[in-house]
Amino acid sequence: MASTIWVKVVGFSGVERHSINTLFRLSVRHAPSYNLWTADAPCPPHVSLIDLDCHEAEVEMASPTFNPHHKVIAVGNKPHNQGWRSFQRPVDWNVMVQVLDSLFVSQAYLEADSGLDELGVNTVPPGMRGTLLIGMKHEERLYLRARLALEGLTDVDEAETAELAGPYVSSRSYAVVIISLQLGDADPWSLVQAFNGMLSPPHALIVATEKPSWLVMEHAEQAGCLGLLEIPFNPPQVLGLLQKV
Repeated sequence: MASTIWVKVVGFSGVERHSINTLFRLSVRHAPSYNLWTADAPCPPHVSLIDLDCHEAEVEMASPTFNPHHKVIAVGNKPHNQGWRSFQRPVDWNVMVQVLDSLFVSQAYLEADSGLDELGVNTVPPGMRGTLLIGMKHEERLYLRARLALEGLTDVDEAETAELAGPYVSSRSYAVVIISLQLGDADPWSLVQAFNGMLSPPHALIVATEKPSWLVMEHAEQAGCLGLLEIPFNPPQVLGLLQKV
């Protein structure tokens, strides 16, 4: 299934906006397609196209909600050290399409060839970071999904048991994995060790528990975890930890 890539556009002249909109309209022939992101889009933007020569760009990147891990394509003469790619005016829009395709299209074809969709495994475009939740209750997963989305982590897989997590782990890599220490069908600490031992381990391993203690916190730190979440969740603790991801 073709993905929809949402692109947030900040600034630009009327003529440039027309070129950008044309780029998006033509992309319907591709897999994935590119759409203009708006506040009512179903997910946060996957990539931002920012005009550094306008005031809106300064406001956007100074905002406390701006995600430093977010992919940015910068246009203009001002330097931007967080830019994934940079263009000077006049913009070669054909090259712009190639840049977007280099990030998203090749992965879309890889997913189609692999047949992972037929297996029910949800794959992630390379511009996004995937998260796997293992062993938590339904309401706990719903809460974490909402909090993860606020940090731009909108692609989330869920597994109620370690066994059900197997097909996901064998088919893709994750940036974040959150494991319940109340996992019923496996030793959660052995699972943590297994993730750490991968050739491409998750960027962040987090454990969650209904029985927090200093001993458990120390164990999590020694096991290489980013941190420990208490259940029921403490919103400031969750927010503070996910902002470190």
